[in-house]
Amino acid sequence: MRITKHEHAALRIEAHGSTLIIDPGSFTTVLGELHALAAIVITHEHADHWTPEQLERIFAAAPDVPIFTTAAVAAAIHEHDVTVVSPGDELAAGPFSLRFFGGAHEQIHSSIPVVENVGVLVDDLLYYPGDSFAMPEGVEVDTLAIPTGGPWLHLGAAMDFTLAVQPRRAFGTHDMTLSVAGRAMHLARLKWATEQHGGEFHALDPGDSLDI
Repeated sequence: MRITKHEHAALRIEAHGSTLIIDPGSFTTVLGELHALAAIVITHEHADHWTPEQLERIFAAAPDVPIFTTAAVAAAIHEHDVTVVSPGDELAAGPFSLRFFGGAHEQIHSSIPVVENVGVLVDDLLYYPGDSFAMPEGVEVDTLAIPTGGPWLHLGAAMDFTLAVQPRRAFGTHDMTLSVAGRAMHLARLKWATEQHGGEFHALDPGDSLDI
């Protein structure tokens, strides 16, 4: 499996001769080759994780690509193949296996409604929690995509999440709201947390790939 980090929360997963896109949001400018995608996974409704404009870009190249997402996102997408997923669901997306966890976005503030969010485990290898610290219960995580910055995120909570998951390897994502200095500081702390249980941390920039 090859994982390519794009800007902010967008990930491109290549395996089995096919491609899966996760969370193509408003901060993402490059998604790479978009033909013959197996599927798109959208973890929740916020614009930094998906926009109609991004989907139109993708549909122009792959008009029949299926989407797996929450009910709120599905209600906003028309005339396309959308499957609503919930925590506990296990299904196939082309050659990829997907398992979903969590259920709720981390709280941003008491004045802002909490929306539905699903974390996704791809091929029992890569776990991406979306905007949450939902544990993938019963799973030994090979590779963890760790949310690194955002209005809802406390760095200490991200460190504790990493310590609890104990991944074999990890990298940071969800980071476009951070300054260069702030991102470097957060990644250094997440590297420390990953290494406490013998894991290996990879500081990926947009466009960088990790082969697992």
